[in-house]
Amino acid sequence: MPRDLTALPTALPVWAAPMAGGPSTPALVRAAALAGGLGFLAGGYRTPADLSAQVAEVRSSGVVFGVNLFAPNPIPVAPDAYRAYARALRPEADRHHVALAADTVTEDDDAWADKLDLLLRDPVPLVSFTFGLPHPDTVRALQDAGSLVAPSVTTPAEALAAAENGADLLVVQAPAAGGHSATLTPARPLAPIPLPDLVSDVRHTVPLPLIATGGIATPADTADALRAGAHAVMAGTALLRTHESGASAPHKAALADPAFTGTVLTRAFTGRPARALRNRFTDTYEPLAPLGYPAVHHLTGPLRRAATAAGDTDLIHLWAGTGHRLARVEPAADALTRLAAFR
Repeated sequence: MPRDLTALPTALPVWAAPMAGGPSTPALVRAAALAGGLGFLAGGYRTPADLSAQVAEVRSSGVVFGVNLFAPNPIPVAPDAYRAYARALRPEADRHHVALAADTVTEDDDAWADKLDLLLRDPVPLVSFTFGLPHPDTVRALQDAGSLVAPSVTTPAEALAAAENGADLLVVQAPAAGGHSATLTPARPLAPIPLPDLVSDVRHTVPLPLIATGGIATPADTADALRAGAHAVMAGTALLRTHESGASAPHKAALADPAFTGTVLTRAFTGRPARALRNRFTDTYEPLAPLGYPAVHHLTGPLRRAATAAGDTDLIHLWAGTGHRLARVEPAADALTRLAAFR
């Protein structure tokens, strides 16, 4: 039976979204909690040992926090399409002196079982999921361990499925969000729906508390989502340039660089739809990229890491939501409290 949110005593209705790959740090999670909100450690791409260390670090500060995991929902890649994409990327890889796994398709599950075991042995107040819905048995096990469970959804139908699996609350993500979409059906185009409308639609479908995310860049965005029925909102892109963010220096700089004129939804970097700053990589390789996660993610990973080290923003996955121009260099607490200043 889903439970209420009394286990999450937050005074600020603006939380820090999990951002895998480096931006979400223990310092960012602590800052969000100390500002009166709540932050998430991003378990995606981390080893179980690294995640365990981060959980211990945040727990030692005595704050309430959450952990986000990638729930398995693989998109098998067509072998011929994978090899063709690897061939297309080879000139970029050669220029950065990296090798691409053109003949080896990696279809892992991001150490799902080990990370889940970690959170069952060492429970945290809140566990959220993206990419897929955890099995009802998994939901019950986490609840029995003392955690609230919050799957991410992008449509009312997904929300209904998550509720039927026993979720306590839902993260409702609009397509304006930066980074990967939480969609359960990555092959289908994302419907261009504003966050308040999506929240309202989900609220009329399921009775669970909702955390709204995707395009939260101003106090008005927060107010609109809360007015539509959200319990709180989550900001991601708005925190990327903060002092506590672990985003790379080229990524932080690009968010404010007028040379980047907007964002696009692309599967070119990972084989799964994600919103990023438009750059040469998205323009050139989006038409060629196959669906296929995590295979395409692993294929392009060495190239993206080399490009980041070289500051080559033409090839970096510059995850960004539609409100990225409003992200500031400041303490995370200032960003979160400003987004909550709508009264």
